[in-house]
Amino acid sequence: MDDLDVDPIELARGIAQDRFPQALAVILAGSTAAGRATASSDLDIAVLVADGGETYRETLRVEGRVVELFVHTRTGLAELFAADLASRRAVLQAMYATGLVLADRDGEAGRARALAEADLGRGPAALDPQTLETKRYGLTDALDDLGDVQDPVERIAVAGVVLGGAADLLFDHHRAWGGGGKWLPRRLREADGERGAALLDGHLWLCVSGDPAALIDAAREVLDLAGGPLREGYRRSWHGVIDSVAAGARG
Repeated sequence: MDDLDVDPIELARGIAQDRFPQALAVILAGSTAAGRATASSDLDIAVLVADGGETYRETLRVEGRVVELFVHTRTGLAELFAADLASRRAVLQAMYATGLVLADRDGEAGRARALAEADLGRGPAALDPQTLETKRYGLTDALDDLGDVQDPVERIAVAGVVLGGAADLLFDHHRAWGGGGKWLPRRLREADGERGAALLDGHLWLCVSGDPAALIDAAREVLDLAGGPLREGYRRSWHGVIDSVAAGARG
């Protein structure tokens, strides 16, 4: 039998038992837990260990399958939950809230899941006014570029900036969690089935045809939700750490 024919849930359970016999909780997350796994899907395994242990991430291959380990102490988990809230993506919370429990010592998995669910239920904090203005300015600038650029490679690159900037504003409008990579379209559709789909369809059509009109229209609609285009009158002061002007405009 091919290595990838091994049942992924049983493989994850075996990894947990072999490598983390004293774990407080083990959660199998990602596509395998959600029933969307393919033969080559990674195994995403969150492991909660007692304080005094180590918080780390490790990638390995077991029986032909890539395994991503997310190992946390209680203290480390609290710190990473806070970091994920600040990132406005809540990736780790989603793992603990929706994953499949493989090990649970004295109710630790349930307590961690309750904390994760509470974070997810509150949603991300609203963007502060200065950050919202900066994102409006960045999207306005990117839309101007998208309407002007002629080089097809540059057009696709700018389209990615437009999609990301509009997504940020749409997530904020709905107080919804964002995402990156494959999670960007998934969470966009969850946050706003109509406007999110319009952004994604417009981006796809531009990549296929080179025509930016649909993406521009969809992004402008989102920009209007956030207060409209912002050019003249925008001003930003830096305090403390000075970041990139470009990142500040479009990040």
